[in-house]
Amino acid sequence: MTNKFTKRQEEVLTRVLNDDFFICGLHGAKRSGKTVLNNMVFMNEIARVRETADRLNIDEPMYILAGTSSTSIQNNIIQELYNMFDIEPKYDKHGAFTLCGVKVVQVYTGSISGLKRARGFTAFGAYINEASLANEQVFKEIISRCSGEGARIVWDSNPDIPTHWLRRDYINSGDDMIIDFHFKLDDNTFMSDRYRENIKNATPAGVFYDRDILGLWVTGEGVVYRDFSENMVVDNVPEDITKVYAGVDWGYEHFGSIVVIGETSGGSAYLLEEHAHQYKEIDFWVDLAKNIKERYGNITFWADSARPEHVARFQREQLRTFNANKAVLSGIEEVAKLMKTGRFFVVSNKVSKFKDEVYQYIWNEKTGEPVKENDDVLDAVRYAIYSQHSQPKATVRRRSDYGL
Repeated sequence: MTNKFTKRQEEVLTRVLNDDFFICGLHGAKRSGKTVLNNMVFMNEIARVRETADRLNIDEPMYILAGTSSTSIQNNIIQELYNMFDIEPKYDKHGAFTLCGVKVVQVYTGSISGLKRARGFTAFGAYINEASLANEQVFKEIISRCSGEGARIVWDSNPDIPTHWLRRDYINSGDDMIIDFHFKLDDNTFMSDRYRENIKNATPAGVFYDRDILGLWVTGEGVVYRDFSENMVVDNVPEDITKVYAGVDWGYEHFGSIVVIGETSGGSAYLLEEHAHQYKEIDFWVDLAKNIKERYGNITFWADSARPEHVARFQREQLRTFNANKAVLSGIEEVAKLMKTGRFFVVSNKVSKFKDEVYQYIWNEKTGEPVKENDDVLDAVRYAIYSQHSQPKATVRRRSDYGL
């Protein structure tokens, strides 16, 4: 087992394989080995359920495989099982498949709509991926379905706010049959020391470091972009700008804004221009966007989807416009990483409001999200950079990546 698992993974496996439990959670830092371990535990649980079913003379026991969506289950679990064991499920019309004589039913936990897939049957266990992103009611319904003899639930998750229901009820429960294990990035010794240090150095200070590296359930406090500094404000634009795109945050009573971002061949992002105004109608923004297009070419505008009629107007005006990916924390982290690694710059004479907002944009310590103030230009920057960088990319792994 030594060559296949890290020391932390071995500790967890020893407990899981030798002790009884009802619910077991793995939580902590990204890339710390939680999900790959739970994928192995899942295979062991399937075999255990089949043995139980044989003893009880049950032809086809059921097991729940849950994740936020079909895509997340495919990417995080099914694809990895294929890479590790050459397992390629044959799905029925309901999305279920049979594995080692056990019927595996998929349940999507990302919204309350997943509730209907979790009802009406008895399961002998469940594996819940990305548990902190699950709808609480769906999560609890899955647990209630697991009433078959010896049923056990395993889950994994990255951290969230300290008051999250998952931490409250399934980490700090005090129940001996509900166990959990915490992971730090440094627990993944399959990654070299150099690689882990590079990840640490590239991770923004504060809440992102505490969660992504240390695996702590913490909330943000203080300024959101704490790695931004005055030396990121520059007078000149480099000549090797290879890509230009824009972000749009609609407004009227509050400031609307369009920002233009330029990226160099080395991956640095420059806030080339900022346009922020109150009380402007859509015609004004169309004219402004057309002027930007004239100067930079047919660039992409990543726009706030909250005003679909404005997005449609831009598109009718032959402006290359798409709905932005508005994920708040992931978007902030993407921008903050550029700042942390010294790859974010602001062109001084073209930007004003950004320089005011960036020092006043703070965390709401109760919700774990930023306070919705001083964010008009910052939102447009986030829409642009995160949407541009979050286009899907295929990931292919080999067995050797897991030491197999």
